[in-house]
Amino acid sequence: MRNVMSLFLACTACGTAPQPESRRTVAAFEVPLHDAAERDAFLALLRHEAEASGFHLDAATPEELRILSEISPITLNATIWRGKADNEIVASAMDYRDNLGRIWISFAKGEDPERFARFRQHLMRSVARRWPGTLSLPIMPTGAIPLPADLIRTPSGYVVNPAERARYDLPSNRPAPSSAVR
Repeated sequence: MRNVMSLFLACTACGTAPQPESRRTVAAFEVPLHDAAERDAFLALLRHEAEASGFHLDAATPEELRILSEISPITLNATIWRGKADNEIVASAMDYRDNLGRIWISFAKGEDPERFARFRQHLMRSVARRWPGTLSLPIMPTGAIPLPADLIRTPSGYVVNPAERARYDLPSNRPAPSSAVR
């Protein structure tokens, strides 16, 4: 049920309600996971790295995913949390009908930005080694990730389609901010 709520919160976060700075998305990546074995391996890696850093992972069960897919197809929905009582979202990973099999993992700034950044960098190095097709996603000035239809894939990651830059209040002559696997 917590994962269903995470999906709901992720969907409603697209609105204009102000968010605490600690919840701002600071990096996001697309990880190609084309089958259940790949998704299981990804979840195992997330769980291992989260626990090693003092965080924990909650992931939707197959039954929860089946129920969620009745509304919109989804193959993975997981959240990494800080605190035993799910005090703070560290990262969220999921796909939707527009990017099934290509999991988007996004990372929050956090109340302890250095700790969250160390975790993100360590995790993403491990992810990129295991799934070399991992690409960065641009983060808009608001902290949002553009819609899949508004992105163009490049060898180094996604960029906002120039025809859609105005939608995200991006100047036409400056590249959109993006994440990098370091």
